[in-house]
Amino acid sequence: MANQHNHNRRRRRKEFEGDLQSSLGMGRMLREFTQAQQMKNYSANTVQAHRKRCNDFILWCQGRSITKVDQVTRPILQRYQKHLFYYRQKNDKPLSFRSQLHRISSVRSWYAWLTRNNYLLSNPASELELPKLGKPLPKQILDPVEAEIILNQPNVSTPLGIRDRSMLETFYSTGIRRQELANLDVYDLDTRLGVLRIRSGKGNKDRVVPIGGRAIDWALKYQYDVRPSLVTDPDEQSLYLGAEGLRLSGYQVGSIVRTSIDEADTGKSGSCHLFRHSMATAMLNNGADIRFIQAMLGHASLKTTEIYTQVSIQKLKEIHEATHPAKRKPEANETDSNDQPPSSP
Repeated sequence: MANQHNHNRRRRRKEFEGDLQSSLGMGRMLREFTQAQQMKNYSANTVQAHRKRCNDFILWCQGRSITKVDQVTRPILQRYQKHLFYYRQKNDKPLSFRSQLHRISSVRSWYAWLTRNNYLLSNPASELELPKLGKPLPKQILDPVEAEIILNQPNVSTPLGIRDRSMLETFYSTGIRRQELANLDVYDLDTRLGVLRIRSGKGNKDRVVPIGGRAIDWALKYQYDVRPSLVTDPDEQSLYLGAEGLRLSGYQVGSIVRTSIDEADTGKSGSCHLFRHSMATAMLNNGADIRFIQAMLGHASLKTTEIYTQVSIQKLKEIHEATHPAKRKPEANETDSNDQPPSSP
């Protein structure tokens, strides 16, 4: 019992780096910030991400004999930004600008909270300039044929193969995120209405999304034929279970999906987000309003969804071919030589 108590104490100390005792000690102030976020019902993922990134900043400060939050100045924060820019990971690659932005943003959020709550008289991070990000297109998109090849990879003659096929169908039909699928409970799937209830999605927001008939059929087959053999007592009500009867983690879900994508050998790589991007692009190509896709994906801002208008080039090509006056004629014998492109040398 004493060993367990000591282990818990060590784990708690590691959870917050820095000085946990002194007034304005960085570890103590980060702990207060974390508790404040929890009280405001921030998602567990958000709280954990802020804590980890701020802990990294605390460790960097400790190497420079900075132990209290009021010792941090704007020049120090600018030095930290420079450190992130030149930092190299274990694979010798630099941090992406998105990763740099996330780390700096967490520190900015922490210092904004410190100032609002009168721990500091002024906020040294208020004028800190953040890295600018472009809007990169999704690296790869599945066409319908490639998607079907991947969906058919699980061996549905086995219980876990049926489960995996159901998960893939759910991803392709709804475009939900990896952790959103892992969080699904049995009663989140309403087969009568044909909808999925997403609880505590990104930003700790709930939403309801439609799910197609084929995905429902596979979900029902899994629920009736497979899940009862996996469930343990007591049943925690998770929809998708592992072989041990426990809820699948987001990491396990991603590994299952990645395996099917790799085995399909379509030349496309990725995991759960590959289906998310592919679903959104396919629906846009087939005439869905972008605001509907925004609701499906759970994007807070339409600007986030608009990236798919850049990916969805097929419809634009069809309209261009049908309406532009300088288009290819359907039959060569209907044109004279002046209508043809020059011959290749």
